[in-house]
Amino acid sequence: MNRNQHTLPTFPSRPDIADDPWVARFVVSLRDVRHASPHTVANYLRDLGQFARFHWGKEAPLPLDWATPDRDAAQRFLHAYARTGAKPTSTSRKLAALRVFYRFLLRAEAVKVSPFATLRPPRRAKNLPILLTEAEVTRLLNAPAEALRQALDAPTPPDPLTRYLLLRDAALFETLYSTGARIAEIAALTNARLDLDAGVCRVIGKGDKERLCLLGAPALAALRAMRAQAPLLWPGTDAPDRPVFLNRDGHGLTTRSIERFMKRWLAAAGLSPDLSPHKLRHSFATHLLTHGADLRVVQELLGHASPATTQIYTHLAPERLAETYHAAHPRG
Repeated sequence: MNRNQHTLPTFPSRPDIADDPWVARFVVSLRDVRHASPHTVANYLRDLGQFARFHWGKEAPLPLDWATPDRDAAQRFLHAYARTGAKPTSTSRKLAALRVFYRFLLRAEAVKVSPFATLRPPRRAKNLPILLTEAEVTRLLNAPAEALRQALDAPTPPDPLTRYLLLRDAALFETLYSTGARIAEIAALTNARLDLDAGVCRVIGKGDKERLCLLGAPALAALRAMRAQAPLLWPGTDAPDRPVFLNRDGHGLTTRSIERFMKRWLAAAGLSPDLSPHKLRHSFATHLLTHGADLRVVQELLGHASPATTQIYTHLAPERLAETYHAAHPRG
């Protein structure tokens, strides 16, 4: 291995990493057991390929002996990656990916110890998440509905596909804000997991854990309108295993497409195009706390394993905290 590999300004990945037998089995597990998206699988392959090239070089023949890297080798890789100027969050994500891979190898008894198990992620500043105000959320959610109204008022009515796409975007963003779900959870939502009569949906979150999300009246109305239009274009889309939200070809949405749709409607609403769909999740949590929701209830709705993860949103709802303090403290 060339010592200069440890000081490369960038970290190229091995393009053949998916051909390694253990990596190939890991990818199958990601897709079939963890239900990882293609984007997530690609990220894992890049991370594994970067570590493999860093440790073994680009010419080492496959299969690689994943039992040979020790803790020092793992630490050298992460330190070298951090020295490229990578953000602590990026380095932490890479560490998390390699830990997941080695846990897979441990369960398969391919290795006896994980070199990444005891490494700590780099410290990072706890930046408060950026969110939309309630007024901004209203502008964003109204944008596709307003576009549909304008299309219906035009001399030539919109074709069925255009009508569906506008109804879909209205329902999509109403659902994201109503549930506080992650975009990957909503992209993967199927008809079987949606109960409009009960006003709930069941999403599969991190760690393949299922949780119940609530749907408010605007989201339910938007979903019903969208679902009434879909069968006119694609018969059978109401089957239990079909995705709730469809693209123009009648297939499920990707997280990237949802991000693209949001940029469109942010622009239409006169809002910053740098805001992401995940900001609706931040806004959901903060607005609930501002209006008096209990922190543990918000934790449950978000699917956070620890209340500490949800705690950051209390910094974004100072009015509610002050109100609670003055109401509850004997000398507040």
